[in-house]
Amino acid sequence: MDTISILTLRLSEAIGLYMIVLGIGGLMAPSRWRAVMDDLERSPGLVMALGFPVFVVGAALVLIHSIWTDPLAVIVSLIGYAALVEGALLLAVPAPLLRIGRWSLNFTRAWAAVSIVLGLFLFLAGLTGRATVIA
Repeated sequence: MDTISILTLRLSEAIGLYMIVLGIGGLMAPSRWRAVMDDLERSPGLVMALGFPVFVVGAALVLIHSIWTDPLAVIVSLIGYAALVEGALLLAVPAPLLRIGRWSLNFTRAWAAVSIVLGLFLFLAGLTGRATVIA
């Protein structure tokens, strides 16, 4: 896959690996995701502690990679914006996000499978892609 930036390829690989590992964890131990939600609902401090790094990672991705030139760059940029918004919501108004998280536990294996498939796509696109401009 051609993209405009080497940075897009490297971020695609990293995000893809993260999603693959997360998906495997969801398939192998779905009860752990339920336990995480239980802990988050009981501990506002834990929600804040989680929200901060999610916000920072999202902000960093948005600051270094807000590229909208090709499909892979758009996907990587959207993931950055999604992390930024998720982190902001966890810090400012976590209750609606926690409700969505609790509801999504009904589909843990489906989410895990989607995560693995998307992760494989991103990882392989980053690994085999070609940057047309060095940046």
